[in-house]
Amino acid sequence: MEACACESKWAELNKIIDAYRGQPSALIEVLHKAQELIGYLPQQVQEVIAKGLGVPLSKVYSVISFYHYFSIKPKGKYQVSVCKGTACYVKGAPEIIQRLEENLGIKAGDSTDDGKFSLEVVRCLGACGLGPVMMVNKHAHGLLKPDTAVKALEQYN
Repeated sequence: MEACACESKWAELNKIIDAYRGQPSALIEVLHKAQELIGYLPQQVQEVIAKGLGVPLSKVYSVISFYHYFSIKPKGKYQVSVCKGTACYVKGAPEIIQRLEENLGIKAGDSTDDGKFSLEVVRCLGACGLGPVMMVNKHAHGLLKPDTAVKALEQYN
């Protein structure tokens, strides 16, 4: 965890794991807590969790890669999630994603160099009536057009 946290975060991670030591069924909960603590789940953290819970590293990685809310890369301060579910897709989500990529200077799945924004595409945010919709951290922005999506990000500068 040398690149993602200091000694105190290692100690805190070990406390989290100790509370669930030897309990493979707690994997998702431990992953959530670890990501909340560190911000993402690098391989070194995955290895410590696997060992502590007594699960294969491949199982840890498969859970992380299955659920979109887990990340193996550092995320920006503001996590922009653009819905690409059917309702949002037909209402213009691809154009919104393209405009956000251009505006932020990154591709979906990446973070800006300054660590301010991360951009991800998700299958459904469950707000189909607001489509196209994006979330910035826990704040929904709906009925978007490419220009209004870019404008919505201005409040986070």
